[in-house]
Amino acid sequence: MTQRTQRHSILRSHLPVLAGIMRGIEKEGLRVDGHGMLAATKHPVALGSALTNPQITTDYSEALLELITGTHTSVPALLAELENVHRFVAGKLNNELIWNQSMPAHLPPEADIPIAWYGTSNTGMLKHVYRRGLAVRYGKAMQCIAGVHYNFSVPDNFWEILGTEGATPEEKRSKGYLALIRNFTRYSWLLMYLFGSSPAVSARFLEGTAHNLLALDDDTLYLPHATSLRMSDLGYNNKAQSDLQLCYNDIETFLKRVYDAVSTPWPPYEAMGTHRDGEWIQLNTNLLQIENEYYSSIRPKRTVERCERPATALAARGVQYIEVRCLDIDPTAPVGISAQTSYFMDAFLLFCAVEDSPYFPNNGFCRDSQDNFALVSKSGRQPGLALVNSNKPIALADWGREILERVLPYADLLDAAYGGQNHVQAVLAQSPKVADPENTPSAQALRHLRDERLSFHDYTLRQSRAHHEALRAQPLDNAIQQQFLAGVASSLQAQTDIEQSDTESFTEYVARYHAALKKPVAA
Repeated sequence: MTQRTQRHSILRSHLPVLAGIMRGIEKEGLRVDGHGMLAATKHPVALGSALTNPQITTDYSEALLELITGTHTSVPALLAELENVHRFVAGKLNNELIWNQSMPAHLPPEADIPIAWYGTSNTGMLKHVYRRGLAVRYGKAMQCIAGVHYNFSVPDNFWEILGTEGATPEEKRSKGYLALIRNFTRYSWLLMYLFGSSPAVSARFLEGTAHNLLALDDDTLYLPHATSLRMSDLGYNNKAQSDLQLCYNDIETFLKRVYDAVSTPWPPYEAMGTHRDGEWIQLNTNLLQIENEYYSSIRPKRTVERCERPATALAARGVQYIEVRCLDIDPTAPVGISAQTSYFMDAFLLFCAVEDSPYFPNNGFCRDSQDNFALVSKSGRQPGLALVNSNKPIALADWGREILERVLPYADLLDAAYGGQNHVQAVLAQSPKVADPENTPSAQALRHLRDERLSFHDYTLRQSRAHHEALRAQPLDNAIQQQFLAGVASSLQAQTDIEQSDTESFTEYVARYHAALKKPVAA
């Protein structure tokens, strides 16, 4: 019996553990006006405080909504909450709607893109100044790119059942999640191929920027075989971070490299300084202002308390869950992700958690995995495309079929735990995409643009308006509506309370926040 078969057998005898898997979603989306222009309005008061409302906040821009679910033990419950949040928001947007695409709507000049505002408290100002720093470092347009973040965790006894090494539950959990991340890094190119939905972008987004995209029409640029321009070097890309390679072999080395990145000055940022004309423009002049500035397709996560640093929380209490950050918004789904995609993600992540996951060589860096991901993002549908697996070339289609075959038994385990065949069907539904690139969402998106002779902007605006109207046409149950309204009121009061409780200056608060970063134990 192979180790893989043995693990399957063990998990099949512990199906209730699999039924305890938790998943949650954070879905971003720009507010736009009726013409698809970025909304210039403030975050609506009717949605509560962006600082303290746990379900409705903003990301980078004041116009970039982030809609957040709690964690759920089933996909239907997860998507039901996500839909309810969308329906509540749709009902409160006056003459605006959510842009249901990862690449931005028509943006105003950089200076006119509003940075998210969280009030006058020190906590709120820290979030705001951090975003000012993102603006001066990377530009505002890049920060308007949106996506879907998929959070995933397993019960602690899952790692016990698999025999994960570690003296404490926290050690086993952290080692298990890092092993999951290593496998995710190896195979996440497949997610770009299967679910990438941003092969085109408005020409205005790249105005004044050198690029190699082709013109589909006067307002649309694209790459003929791209799957996700959002996750290519046209999206989240930064010179300062290009040499930063985090290590997922062990938590100690990971935290050491994070610490170095958030505590090491970067000369171009030093030249900017932290203030301009007497106002803060960035939190510090280090390579990263804070840990979350590092752009990655997956992150080990741990909930933090007020003024607690993410790295400090990870060092103290270990990894709690993982956050997948590379999923494009599904423009065909009113809430940005379909149930089928969610079922597939659960099976794929379980596969990543259970399969053997050797350490990465070269000081924890896997160049082949990074190159595969980048290549598929920009050229994934290219006929005959070859990737690199274990230093050997392999056809994308062959490797894709192999991975789906390996994921399928995990989907079967999940179906045994939950009942039905949703997970297996979700995996099987991906086979036609691997067999023929024309079945992928990115190919279908380009086909719609060509067949309907619509620009990327006009097509996305039409879809976004249709989704908006469909959501508004289904009023929330009164009890659920009242829960949202109570949450709005509570969040506004919570922001006021925080603002009134501050007893130190913002400069003192920033100094205390930086001092809260603890140097990790040497790996």
